[in-house]
Amino acid sequence: MPGQTAQFPNGKMYGMSLENLEHELDKVNAEFLQDDNYSNVEDLEEKLTQFKAKFIECDRDLSGDLDLMDLKYMLEKLGQPKTHLELKKLIKQVDLNNSGTIHYNEFILMMLGKTSVLRMILLFEDKQKEAEKPTGVAPKKSIADLP
Repeated sequence: MPGQTAQFPNGKMYGMSLENLEHELDKVNAEFLQDDNYSNVEDLEEKLTQFKAKFIECDRDLSGDLDLMDLKYMLEKLGQPKTHLELKKLIKQVDLNNSGTIHYNEFILMMLGKTSVLRMILLFEDKQKEAEKPTGVAPKKSIADLP
């Protein structure tokens, strides 16, 4: 199908699309790094690199925007499935240019912001990854060990 190649690139076309998207996201990251409003953000360059990777992972058609289905994919992957109405509300909360999608610069603003619901979900995922669970056999306890 001719339309599918543009929507879901594969092979060499996918590689070129991915390279173009990475280049565009790098330009946006450079703008944030040069913006004095964000000079006080701790580890900004590292955070932007992580945001870029997460954005590319979820922008499955490499359009440069997270649409409803990309956001649904992201949240399901995080174990936080949402209804289409909830997803539309999340997009509306972040979408500054009323495009109906989340562009990369809006994604960064959301992640650097204080109160975004989506930001909280993504940060929660990172915190869960950091917490190591004990391995091996649990130590034996007696009644004397109870609080």
